[in-house]
Amino acid sequence: MPSYTVTVATGSQWFAGTDDYVYLSLEGTAGCSERHLLDKPFYNDFERGAVDSYDVTVEEDLGEIQLLKIEKRKYWYQDDWYLKYITVKTPMGDYLEFPCYRWITDEKEIVLRDGRAKLSRDDKTQILKQHRRKELETRQKMYRWKEWHPGFPLSIDAHSHSDLPRDIQFDNEKGVDFILNYSKAMENLYVNRFMHMFQSSWSDFADFERIFVRISNTISEYVMQHWKEDFMFGYQFLNGCNPVLIRRCTEIPKKLPVTMDMVECSLERNLTLEEEVKQGNIFIVDYELLDGVDANKTDPCTIQYLAAPICLLYKNLENKIVPIAIQLGQKPGPDNPIFLPSDASYDWLLAKIWVRSSDFHIHQTVTHLLRTHLVSEVFSIAMFRQLPAVHPLFKLLVPHMRFTIAINTKAREQLICECGLFDKANATGGGGHVQMVQKAMKDLTYSSLCFPEEIKAKGMDSKEDIPYYYYRDDGIKVWEAIKSFAEDVIHIYYESDEVVCEDVELQAFVKDIYVYGMRGVKASGFPKTIRTREKLAEYLTVIIFTTSAQHAAVNFGQYDWCSWIPNAPPTMRCPPPTEKGTVTIEQIVESLPDRGRSCWHLGAVWALSQFQDNELFLGMYPDEHFVEKPVKEAMAKFRKNLDEIVNTITERNKNKKLPYYYLSPDRIPNSVAV
Repeated sequence: MPSYTVTVATGSQWFAGTDDYVYLSLEGTAGCSERHLLDKPFYNDFERGAVDSYDVTVEEDLGEIQLLKIEKRKYWYQDDWYLKYITVKTPMGDYLEFPCYRWITDEKEIVLRDGRAKLSRDDKTQILKQHRRKELETRQKMYRWKEWHPGFPLSIDAHSHSDLPRDIQFDNEKGVDFILNYSKAMENLYVNRFMHMFQSSWSDFADFERIFVRISNTISEYVMQHWKEDFMFGYQFLNGCNPVLIRRCTEIPKKLPVTMDMVECSLERNLTLEEEVKQGNIFIVDYELLDGVDANKTDPCTIQYLAAPICLLYKNLENKIVPIAIQLGQKPGPDNPIFLPSDASYDWLLAKIWVRSSDFHIHQTVTHLLRTHLVSEVFSIAMFRQLPAVHPLFKLLVPHMRFTIAINTKAREQLICECGLFDKANATGGGGHVQMVQKAMKDLTYSSLCFPEEIKAKGMDSKEDIPYYYYRDDGIKVWEAIKSFAEDVIHIYYESDEVVCEDVELQAFVKDIYVYGMRGVKASGFPKTIRTREKLAEYLTVIIFTTSAQHAAVNFGQYDWCSWIPNAPPTMRCPPPTEKGTVTIEQIVESLPDRGRSCWHLGAVWALSQFQDNELFLGMYPDEHFVEKPVKEAMAKFRKNLDEIVNTITERNKNKKLPYYYLSPDRIPNSVAV
């Protein structure tokens, strides 16, 4: 009688094994096998990390194996099992791989197809078509869209992390408990001893050092030493943790009435301000989005303030970007002066601090939350709803969606919810962050997520004109590597543009993102359909780059750049100055966050800057969803390209006091998971 050798691999996560009854059956073109008992209580098979083999004998040859069914029946208590994959050796000696990488919970059964990626057009038999359709129908019931706030991209319909499908939950929920992690961070940073002094002000700048953890030769220490200097202020617009706002100024806006007399002493080329603009030496950062946003009122004992400044910057003869004018409000007038480097030192310093605080708010809520976390969740939900596990694009994208829905759900549960942790230290807490996302949606366009296009649109693409913009340089390299990889995979499965057009699952995926993620807004520029391989490659690059590189660029530098509180105040406790010549050091310190809020802030930026345990970085695909040799060769080529980028960045960073490494592929996690 024909015999099949079945090999079963159990995951290595904690509690991945099972002691339940496990049955297997095979379905082929010539018939089905009976249920075969693989494991039962006290057999000690299917333990964590185990690979177990079994011989399955059948009465007649089953023909070509099409489906494999695994059933788990409870013995005593709920015992979830993480199944990595199953391989089947046929009587003819052929090997079939059945990737799973899923949890089997309760008394459930799962039906697997072999690992060869297939488009829907490739399925010829009714049984395969039915399996494909049923999988998506089941997933669409599990992954439902829900509006968290009006105007937001839709998110997952789940009130808490425990409501999520088991397959997308964190392996260890405690590891991503924000309250626990922030408290632990404050304990590790030795700042929890200040928490009882919540409303108490610091004495002076040196007093902030009492909660500052000095780690030799790090960026954070360099920031502490140089934060008052104009070059450091300007440098952060290029290579800090929010390097996305600066743009070349083509015309001084009327709302910023800067004159030549004001800035003449800052210009170094013997040109007028207008001539400097024409030559491309003037840059601008406008925080208009903050205008009208309500400041945090959750603590009646501390009034908090926001501003919407406009900052004009200049490229000097050393090619450094430095500030030359700051207006702290959007409407010019006698009570909204333009602060200048030539003003009294404390006037100028406080103006820069206000800009840094505003930059922190835009970074946290728009650059980070909206444009990486919420957008990546849209991609993730649409993928689970519209792409079956056998689809090549599901296999390509699923590593880049790891834990994204889970981290966002946890954030809505603890961090950015009403009375959440975000309210404790941030001036945009208490609802201001919601207003910001709603306002920022109009600028969330498809082209703005296309990295090279967005850099060019801001006039920041010239390496010759702006030589020290490492975010741009490294980002372009990573973008091109991802795009080349996406093109290689596309050409394996889509032999023509016609095949792209006919892929109904791909088109449903794209439509889901447009309708639910972008709320069907035509002005977003998100495509409703994709008709060419070239456009598909760009689309997939947007998804993978956003979920990996873009998030890494704006997330993992938070402790480096924001741990020195005066450089990134999460709140301001005095209103912006309305006249010059009155600012004192005491006024600046009174404006900065109190001791308690400083400690919460420090704990937050520390926790957010840490990689996950067992982090998977860009190009690392230990879960072998793809089994075909051409795709594995494309992966190897991708990793080689990424390694070359790592080497280039490492070489450039040698002996730099301010190395830029956030877009080094060996520091870019595959997905948004923190």
